[in-house]
Amino acid sequence: MATFATSDQLLVIIDPGARQTDGESVRIAKDVLSAGAAAKVCLPEGPAEFARALGRRGARRPVVVGDDAALLRAVTLLHRGRELDGCALSVVPVGEAVTLARSLGVPAGAVAAARAVLDGEERRLDLLADDSDGLVLGGLAIPAAPVRAPVPAPMAAAARPWYRSLVRTLTPRPTRLTAIPAPGPTRLRVEVDGEALVDLDQPVESVRLAPATGGLAALEIRPLSVGAEATPLRASGRTVTVTGPDFHYRADTGVRGPVRRRTWRVLEEAWTLVLPART
Repeated sequence: MATFATSDQLLVIIDPGARQTDGESVRIAKDVLSAGAAAKVCLPEGPAEFARALGRRGARRPVVVGDDAALLRAVTLLHRGRELDGCALSVVPVGEAVTLARSLGVPAGAVAAARAVLDGEERRLDLLADDSDGLVLGGLAIPAAPVRAPVPAPMAAAARPWYRSLVRTLTPRPTRLTAIPAPGPTRLRVEVDGEALVDLDQPVESVRLAPATGGLAALEIRPLSVGAEATPLRASGRTVTVTGPDFHYRADTGVRGPVRRRTWRVLEEAWTLVLPART
């Protein structure tokens, strides 16, 4: 029987969302990984089991098969357990939302991503940590992009009151999705390493922030333009603080907030992701 080095012992955690959305890609990834390494496969049914599986990995390298939310969940768990620095993480993107993983350099497709897990190289990456212990791997935008929120569908007008009450009691009301309009310009104070770049008297259309290289974050601010398009303000620094009226922001996998003040700092080379080897 073949034996494998410790580095070839894999813990493959298959997120339940991946199994539901694309079972064929999950099967392919599992087959490729099992053929190339000693792989223990875990099928957690929810976040609690996901956390337990990751926490009991031992010497095995964790491989997350799932979408961007599953990747961020794994990084966050390792960070809060003070284990992120010493753990090389791999991901096979499966699901509807996988743009974050691909933007980090993970290949598209189950076969290519699984091969990168087996043959790739460890790469240290920066990330952003905020003052509430939230993490940002890819980037964030203020204000948040438009989202679609569920709104209860109206009951039939002809239904009698007693019947409508009975239906509401016995069954959940169906929902329909409606678009929330994009927010307009906002007034924010944005500080980079303690120096104000814009203040509350200067409306802005958007603020974008992302980890760059060398322990710095890249910041882009688009001031409100009247007529000709305004030139974006760009800066880099180790900490960025945004203050203003209640604002939401989109970070990696979803919308966060509202908050009135938030500070992000760069954690240099804070985590390790296995990516295709450089040629």
